[in-house]
Amino acid sequence: MKPRITIYQSDGCHLCEIAHAQLTALQGDYRFELEAVDIGSSDDLHKRYLERIPVIALGGEELYDFEIDLADLESRLLTFSAR
Repeated sequence: MKPRITIYQSDGCHLCEIAHAQLTALQGDYRFELEAVDIGSSDDLHKRYLERIPVIALGGEELYDFEIDLADLESRLLTFSAR
């Protein structure tokens, strides 16, 4: 089963665009599902994430706010693929 990475983002967010591009590029080297969630789709999501976006979660665990630690994420993805 492929791991799922979720990016909580908002339209017009420059950091979100960068993070999404980084994740898309990683899909060339690692097998994972990428889910983009617009925090504007729900009042709850908006309240929860507005001050932190983009927020990146792997397998439901929130790992990064604002920017991705690519070395750490790649290490985690390798661990997932070893399972």
